[in-house]
Amino acid sequence: MSVLSGKKILLGITAGIAAYKTANLVRLYIKLGAEVKVIMTPASKDFITPLTLSTLSKNPVHSTFYDKEDENEVWNNHVDLGLWADYFIIAPATANTLSKMANGVCDNLLLATYLSAKCPVYFAPAMDLDMYKHPSTKASLDKLTTFGNIMIPATSGELASGLVGEGRMAEPEDIVSFMENDILDKMPLKGKKILITAGPTYEAIDPVRFIGNHSSGKMGFSIAKAAANLGAEVILIAGPSHQIINHSLIHRIDVVSAEQMYTEAHNYFKEVDIAILSAAVADYKPKNVANQKIKKNDDTLSLELTKTKDILASLGKIKKHQFLVGFALETNNEIENAKNKIKHKNLDAIVLNSLQDKGAGFATNTNKITIIDKDFNQKPFQLKSKDDVAKDIMNEIILKINA
Repeated sequence: MSVLSGKKILLGITAGIAAYKTANLVRLYIKLGAEVKVIMTPASKDFITPLTLSTLSKNPVHSTFYDKEDENEVWNNHVDLGLWADYFIIAPATANTLSKMANGVCDNLLLATYLSAKCPVYFAPAMDLDMYKHPSTKASLDKLTTFGNIMIPATSGELASGLVGEGRMAEPEDIVSFMENDILDKMPLKGKKILITAGPTYEAIDPVRFIGNHSSGKMGFSIAKAAANLGAEVILIAGPSHQIINHSLIHRIDVVSAEQMYTEAHNYFKEVDIAILSAAVADYKPKNVANQKIKKNDDTLSLELTKTKDILASLGKIKKHQFLVGFALETNNEIENAKNKIKHKNLDAIVLNSLQDKGAGFATNTNKITIIDKDFNQKPFQLKSKDDVAKDIMNEIILKINA
């Protein structure tokens, strides 16, 4: 999954021949899972039609503040458009528009939106080689970069004038790749490797039956997605779960038993920077596993259980540089039990949730947590979706490792 998946991208199109390439650019953003809205300067409609772009983006195309021919037309609010976007890309960016951007000229909807945008702004220059090399253009480019705007450099090639040289707008695939790499490089967990365990474990009784629990894996999978969206390379060790995850930075390893999860966790632990063990690992397993299905001959069935290996405690014993986070699902004496786990398992933090809290625990889409660090500082959070809880957990970890 691309880092642009789920993001809101505002595409500004100005009046250059390279505008014809924006149809493919919109398609690429949509294919990567982004939501796209388009703003065109009035003159850019001579190069590509709003109908094409609205069809591809599945959103209306904006060009003017209102339609003068329709007295009932709603005002296109440039502030709303600027605040809506996660990223604003202006492509092609002509010499005329670049100059206006650099000097605060605001004579159309695109420029008004640019001046009110709060998100990162990318721009892809496109013009003839003499215009691209002109001192005024260079001054505009330099000024815009001092504003924090990000230039996607023009390339060399055949230009509309018939000349060959620098000034050609980057190809749509290269624009997308540039943005993805730039976003990744600026992410707080770029270069970090994180181990996450998720879901239940199943401990076999016989070839048919097992001991397990109600964990769905939703919380762990949400944490994996949140970590990857912050630029981390994630190793997700998942017990039996129906959860689906698709992200280029997540490597999923499926296991069934506590023993298998223990083995995989130890295989990867030495190479990670952070480990978050959110799996609901079975505490006990049958001492003897039947080779054949146990027949229902008697009114009762006795099983002798033996403890499984404590994965979290075993990692706490060997940790060196790793930031180790555990989970505690409690029903009573929640805070004290969580503190004891921090101490006895050598944790840097623990995420506590209680089955006493409505909406928390297994098989729900929400959770309510308290994060306790190794100094026993407590930070409670309100009931939220598990995706939002995952973001809170990752934000707290980032604060701790950067402290």
